[in-house]
Amino acid sequence: MDDYEALAQELSAAAEKLRLLEQRIAEVERVNARLEEAALSTARSMAEVSRHWDAVYDAMRREEGDTPTERDHDAASARRR
Repeated sequence: MDDYEALAQELSAAAEKLRLLEQRIAEVERVNARLEEAALSTARSMAEVSRHWDAVYDAMRREEGDTPTERDHDAASARRR
C-alpha cells in the first residue's frame, strides 16, 4: 500500500505543478495579447505622425515655391507602409 500512496502523492504534486504552469501560461498569453495591441496602437500612431510630417514637408516646399516630386511622394508612401 505504501507504494500506491507514494505514487499518489507524486501524481498529486505533479498535477499541482501542471496547474501552476497552466496558470502561468494563461497569464503570459494575456500579457502577450496586451503587448500585441500596444504594438498595433504604436504602429498606427507612428503612421499618423508620419502622414502629418509628410504634410508639413509638402507645405514647406509649396511655400518655398517647390512642388513635391513624384520621387518625394513615392518615398513618403513607402515610409507609411
